[in-house]
Amino acid sequence: MKILLGTLKDKGDELAAFLEPRIGVKGDVSGGELDIEDKSLRKGIRSRHVKTYIKRFLSIEKVRDDYRVLVEGSELRLVELEGTKEEEEEKEKKEKGKAKEEKPAEKETEEKEAAPEKPAEKAATSP
Repeated sequence: MKILLGTLKDKGDELAAFLEPRIGVKGDVSGGELDIEDKSLRKGIRSRHVKTYIKRFLSIEKVRDDYRVLVEGSELRLVELEGTKEEEEEKEKKEKGKAKEEKPAEKETEEKEAAPEKPAEKAATSP
Protein backbone atom coordinates (compact mmCIF):
# COMPACT_ATOMS: atom_id res chain seq x y z
CA MET A 1 0.00 0.00 0.00
CA LYS A 2 1.30 3.44 -0.88
CA ILE A 3 0.32 6.72 0.69
CA LEU A 4 1.24 9.71 -1.46
CA LEU A 5 1.76 12.59 0.95
CA GLY A 6 1.77 15.50 -1.48
CA THR A 7 2.42 18.77 0.37
CA LEU A 8 2.46 16.96 3.73
CA LYS A 9 5.72 15.17 2.99
CA ASP A 10 7.41 16.97 5.91
CA LYS A 11 5.00 15.20 8.31
CA GLY A 12 5.58 11.74 6.81
CA ASP A 13 7.53 10.41 9.80
CA GLU A 14 4.85 11.66 12.21
CA LEU A 15 2.13 9.99 10.14
CA ALA A 16 4.10 6.72 10.05
CA ALA A 17 4.49 6.83 13.84
CA PHE A 18 0.76 7.57 14.22
CA LEU A 19 -0.28 4.67 11.96
CA GLU A 20 2.13 2.08 13.39
CA PRO A 21 0.12 1.03 16.49
CA ARG A 22 -3.13 1.10 14.53
CA ILE A 23 -2.15 -0.99 11.52
CA GLY A 24 0.66 -3.04 13.06
CA VAL A 25 3.44 -1.93 10.69
CA LYS A 26 5.79 1.03 10.52
CA GLY A 27 5.94 2.36 6.99
CA ASP A 28 8.97 3.56 5.08
CA VAL A 29 8.95 7.27 4.25
CA SER A 30 10.84 8.26 1.12
CA GLY A 31 10.41 10.90 -1.53
CA GLY A 32 6.98 12.11 -0.49
CA GLU A 33 5.53 8.60 -0.11
CA LEU A 34 4.80 6.30 2.77
CA ASP A 35 5.18 2.65 1.73
CA ILE A 36 3.51 -0.06 3.78
CA GLU A 37 3.82 -3.79 3.08
CA ASP A 38 0.37 -5.26 2.54
CA LYS A 39 1.43 -8.67 3.92
CA SER A 40 2.54 -7.14 7.21
CA LEU A 41 -0.73 -5.29 7.87
CA ARG A 42 -2.86 -6.46 10.75
CA LYS A 43 -5.56 -8.87 9.70
CA GLY A 44 -8.69 -7.12 8.44
CA ILE A 45 -7.07 -3.71 7.82
CA ARG A 46 -8.12 -2.32 4.47
CA SER A 47 -7.47 0.88 2.57
CA ARG A 48 -10.63 2.51 3.89
CA HIS A 49 -9.51 1.88 7.48
CA VAL A 50 -6.15 3.48 6.79
CA LYS A 51 -7.99 6.40 5.18
CA THR A 52 -9.95 6.91 8.40
CA TYR A 53 -6.74 6.84 10.44
CA ILE A 54 -5.15 9.40 8.13
CA LYS A 55 -8.16 11.69 8.47
CA ARG A 56 -7.86 11.39 12.27
CA PHE A 57 -4.18 12.33 12.04
CA LEU A 58 -5.07 15.37 9.93
CA SER A 59 -7.64 16.40 12.54
CA ILE A 60 -5.08 16.15 15.31
CA GLU A 61 -2.68 18.29 13.26
CA LYS A 62 -5.57 20.76 12.68
CA VAL A 63 -5.29 20.62 8.90
CA ARG A 64 -8.27 18.33 8.21
CA ASP A 65 -10.22 21.05 6.41
CA ASP A 66 -7.30 21.67 4.05
CA TYR A 67 -6.84 18.10 2.77
CA ARG A 68 -8.79 15.36 1.12
CA VAL A 69 -7.83 11.67 1.22
CA LEU A 70 -8.50 9.78 -1.99
CA VAL A 71 -8.37 5.98 -2.29
CA GLU A 72 -7.49 4.32 -5.59
CA GLY A 73 -7.11 0.58 -5.02
CA SER A 74 -4.23 0.15 -2.60
CA GLU A 75 -2.95 3.70 -3.14
CA LEU A 76 -4.02 6.58 -0.94
CA ARG A 77 -3.41 10.16 -1.97
CA LEU A 78 -3.48 13.26 0.22
CA VAL A 79 -4.66 16.19 -1.87
CA GLU A 80 -4.49 19.73 -0.60
CA LEU A 81 -7.70 21.63 -1.24
CA GLU A 82 -7.36 25.05 -2.79
CA GLY A 83 -9.81 27.50 -1.30
CA THR A 84 -10.84 30.72 -2.94
CA LYS A 85 -9.10 33.91 -1.91
CA GLU A 86 -12.25 34.97 -0.07
CA GLU A 87 -12.22 31.82 2.07
CA GLU A 88 -8.56 32.29 2.93
CA GLU A 89 -9.19 35.92 3.92
CA GLU A 90 -12.09 34.84 6.14
CA LYS A 91 -9.85 32.31 7.89
CA GLU A 92 -7.22 34.98 8.53
CA LYS A 93 -9.84 37.36 9.92
CA LYS A 94 -11.18 34.69 12.26
CA GLU A 95 -7.69 33.90 13.51
CA LYS A 96 -6.96 37.60 14.10
CA GLY A 97 -10.33 38.02 15.81
CA LYS A 98 -9.58 35.16 18.19
CA ALA A 99 -6.23 36.69 19.08
CA LYS A 100 -7.86 40.07 19.76
CA GLU A 101 -10.57 38.48 21.92
CA GLU A 102 -7.99 36.77 24.10
CA LYS A 103 -5.96 39.93 24.75
CA PRO A 104 -8.78 42.14 26.14
CA ALA A 105 -9.90 39.38 28.48
CA GLU A 106 -6.39 39.20 29.91
CA LYS A 107 -6.28 42.99 30.40
CA GLU A 108 -9.63 43.03 32.22
CA THR A 109 -8.50 40.45 34.74
CA GLU A 110 -5.24 42.33 35.31
CA GLU A 111 -7.11 45.62 35.85
CA LYS A 112 -9.51 44.01 38.32
CA GLU A 113 -6.62 42.55 40.28
CA ALA A 114 -4.68 45.84 40.28
CA ALA A 115 -7.62 48.14 41.21
CA PRO A 116 -8.51 48.13 44.93
CA GLU A 117 -12.15 47.64 45.82
CA LYS A 118 -13.90 50.96 46.59
CA PRO A 119 -17.38 50.01 47.91
CA ALA A 120 -16.18 50.49 51.51
CA GLU A 121 -15.25 54.14 50.78
CA LYS A 122 -18.70 54.87 49.35
CA ALA A 123 -20.39 53.40 52.40
CA ALA A 124 -18.32 55.59 54.76
CA THR A 125 -19.20 58.83 52.91
CA SER A 126 -22.94 58.20 52.52
CA PRO A 127 -25.30 59.47 55.26
